[in-house]
Amino acid sequence: MDRRERAERILDAAADLLLRWGYQKVTVDDVADRAGVGKGTVYLHWKSRQDLFHSVFRRELAAASDELVAAVRADPRTVLLHELTRVNFESVNRRPLLRALTRADPNVLGKLARERAESRHDEALAGYFRLLTEHGLVRDDLPFDDLRYAWHATLEGFFLSPPHPGAADLLAATVRGAFEPAGEPDPALLAELAPRAAELLTEIGNEHRTFYDGGNP
Repeated sequence: MDRRERAERILDAAADLLLRWGYQKVTVDDVADRAGVGKGTVYLHWKSRQDLFHSVFRRELAAASDELVAAVRADPRTVLLHELTRVNFESVNRRPLLRALTRADPNVLGKLARERAESRHDEALAGYFRLLTEHGLVRDDLPFDDLRYAWHATLEGFFLSPPHPGAADLLAATVRGAFEPAGEPDPALLAELAPRAAELLTEIGNEHRTFYDGGNP
């Protein structure tokens, strides 16, 4: 087993135990036993228990970012803020650990709940928002930072609300009505912007990936 494969096995074990027992109850010994490695092997990859579990969440965030990239490449309309928001919301809700992260669930996260803001990539989305702003795909009557804050607050509100049928569609409709200009965008413009948006979103995934890839946070 090479180093990368071993790190992934350890992360798989840590993620499974985190969901079953929560951060406060899971020890490095537990993770090592589940992964079939020695405790010392875990520490060859991560300096501390906390670093290990941070890497678990970074891996989830990288995977969710990869889904956004794939969606943009498959359909240029996903460049639009309301469409990307929908995909992101659905992606997070398919991942139990990210659902726990967005809700700061103390049963899963324990003291990591207080640190969840450090694991969010909203600041890394600034380039994507600038791309939309430069091409008139979002409203232009709000300062840039206010626009991002309002969007983020809207998304957070949906994440923190109880489950609701059609929530992703409702969120997309809310974002479209609140943050995008009226009318249909030019498909040629979306096709032009899609590769640039995919590149920006790839950078987000890579940023998270550097914290866990190869087991070196």
